[in-house]
Amino acid sequence: MRTFFDCIPCFVRQALDAARLVSDDEAVHEQVLREVLRAAAEMDLRQSPPAMGQRIQRMIRRLTGVNDPYRDIKDHFTRVALAMYPGLKAKVDASPAPLETAVRLAIAGNVIDFGVDGEMDEAKVRDGVAHALAAPLEADLDGFGSAVARAEEVLYLGDNAGELVFDRLLLERLPTEKVAVAVKGAPVINDATRADAEAAGLTGLVEVIDNGSDAPGTILGDCSEAFRRRFDRADLIVAKGQGNYETLSDVPREIFFILKAKCPVIAQDLGCEVNSLVARRSARAPVNGSPQAN
Repeated sequence: MRTFFDCIPCFVRQALDAARLVSDDEAVHEQVLREVLRAAAEMDLRQSPPAMGQRIQRMIRRLTGVNDPYRDIKDHFTRVALAMYPGLKAKVDASPAPLETAVRLAIAGNVIDFGVDGEMDEAKVRDGVAHALAAPLEADLDGFGSAVARAEEVLYLGDNAGELVFDRLLLERLPTEKVAVAVKGAPVINDATRADAEAAGLTGLVEVIDNGSDAPGTILGDCSEAFRRRFDRADLIVAKGQGNYETLSDVPREIFFILKAKCPVIAQDLGCEVNSLVARRSARAPVNGSPQAN
């Protein structure tokens, strides 16, 4: 997905949020904003929004000297999600449609996104759960189940820390012996890394790998060679969140995108309303369902 004009104000807001998170120095805030505005003026709008997000977050780490600005936030929301996990698991286990409920709750976790909402708190997470359990779900669950069943290798692309605990509810409904979960190779915003996967309890459930990149999405050209081999080898890709949609929506692979459409740009590209719950097979997926190398 390309970058739209409406993405530019979000880049500026995201940069200011991150700068204020790690520094009280207004001179630093001004320097960050000036560099972001300069970069936005020069960026190639044919690139996906996470390409600019990666550049912004690298700039903030360089200017502030803080390698992982969102570390405390990631730890906090993982604890919040783990506290909710037993009750949510009980809901899945008691559901007459456990796969659907697990998908809904995985989408609920997608609200923990500081790239979109810098004022996220526990109340918003709980509101997100209530909304996800009650709102319409735009999903091909039969197609998803069939794709998982016929796949020999499933690659699940994680999104944010804390959200991984909600993903765990869905992963527990999949054949875990053939699932690998990919996280980011280095810190970026509140995206999950291996440490967050360990804290969420995923390393004891499935294989966890990293993509070798610090982009807030999956920019294949920026990922490690080892990750790209796994991506090409997988029969099915499950991609969580907006960043993964933005970077992979044009890739001709068997991909199921699972997300909440949290902004008008994403909603317009998906052809849905803002705040819609989506679990959708890629429009670029091969007709016969077989994987294609990129």
